[in-house]
Amino acid sequence: MAKTKRGRVLWSLPSRGRGTCPICNSTRIKLLYSRANAGGTIIKVCKRCSKAEQDKIDAVIP
Repeated sequence: MAKTKRGRVLWSLPSRGRGTCPICNSTRIKLLYSRANAGGTIIKVCKRCSKAEQDKIDAVIP
């Protein structure tokens, strides 16, 4: 993969893929990972919270 193409897909995402993580409330962080709760609702989370326990995910999404 050429170095000029790395991260190019982020430019097409709204706000360059950045936002506030719903789990840890970090601001201006990349939200690139999807997590689902028991009901099947999917949210985007940061890298640190992508490995969070399922209980924390379920607490955020009612």
